Amino acid sequence: MDITKLVRPNISKLKPYSSARDDFKGSASVYLDANENPYPSDFNRYPDPHQQKLKTKIAAIKNIPAENIFVGNGSDEPIDLLFRAFCEPGVDNVLIPEPTYGMYTVSANINNIAIRNISLTPDFDLDVDAISKTWDKNTKLLFLCSPNNPSGNLLSEEKIIQLLNTFPGLVIVDEAYIDFTKQPGFLSKIKDYSNLVVLQTLSKAWGLASLRIGMCFAQPEIIQVLNKIKPPYNISGINQQLAEQALKEVTRKEKNVQEIIAQREWLKTELKQLSSVRQVFPSEANFLLVKIDQAREKYQQLIQTGVVVRDRSSVILCQDCLRITVGTPSENQQLLKTLKKLD
Repeated sequence: MDITKLVRPNISKLKPYSSARDDFKGSASVYLDANENPYPSDFNRYPDPHQQKLKTKIAAIKNIPAENIFVGNGSDEPIDLLFRAFCEPGVDNVLIPEPTYGMYTVSANINNIAIRNISLTPDFDLDVDAISKTWDKNTKLLFLCSPNNPSGNLLSEEKIIQLLNTFPGLVIVDEAYIDFTKQPGFLSKIKDYSNLVVLQTLSKAWGLASLRIGMCFAQPEIIQVLNKIKPPYNISGINQQLAEQALKEVTRKEKNVQEIIAQREWLKTELKQLSSVRQVFPSEANFLLVKIDQAREKYQQLIQTGVVVRDRSSVILCQDCLRITVGTPSENQQLLKTLKKLD
């Protein structure tokens, strides 16, 4: 697929902003080029606009070249930039199978892009036939969340590959929770599919939600477009430094992930023992979707005891469902203790 043909014409012609740190990329003893405050502090200089050190560390961990990496202010930034780069407002449309992460819809609405929703199957997998009948010549993006939020399951790899081979635009596979499954995900397939975009994050498994570090992986042509239209200094210097430091602690991250997985399985078993629980859906994420009697009432009752979960009852296919994040052992025990009293 020729990605350049998908880019909005005005974006193709756009001359990007060039910051002082773009014009001069070396090191010097005196910097008088960026109108910074010259008096030393930890934060008086602008950060690297392209996060080269951070990308080098990510590249080593993910085994993918740095030229295939875009670092954003959370995954929400590349999601928004994909709309702005590839979708003509008021003309183009995108496909969003539901239920899924809500920011795809919010970003589409902000950018005035029409949304074509397709329901996932009752077991929260892709209905490829329905999706294939929904796109047209103005369909530019297809968003797939795997493991899916709020259901927690992996989407069928075979079906995603089928869509990669047939969909006429970009297929965005959001893998925010990929570290909590034994499956490798789609990162290694970037080299095979010019229309594949993979989103990941340091918020979940790496425990850096407050830093807002999202990662977008794609062919260099796509990454170049995103870099062209992003704000010049979209990741602060301190956040780059903290993320670089955290990425050195792979062992700690893996230990935490394994503990969360173990607690997920324990929590799933314990929840199934409650008479009010109708179903605990399969999960490859750090949360469980639980179908429970009087879900909205249970949600409010839990809040009154100081335990907050997420009420997903109003979401398609999620009637009477609570989404429960896997906490520490003591937090999970407190949740179970409270639910047993309400059972």
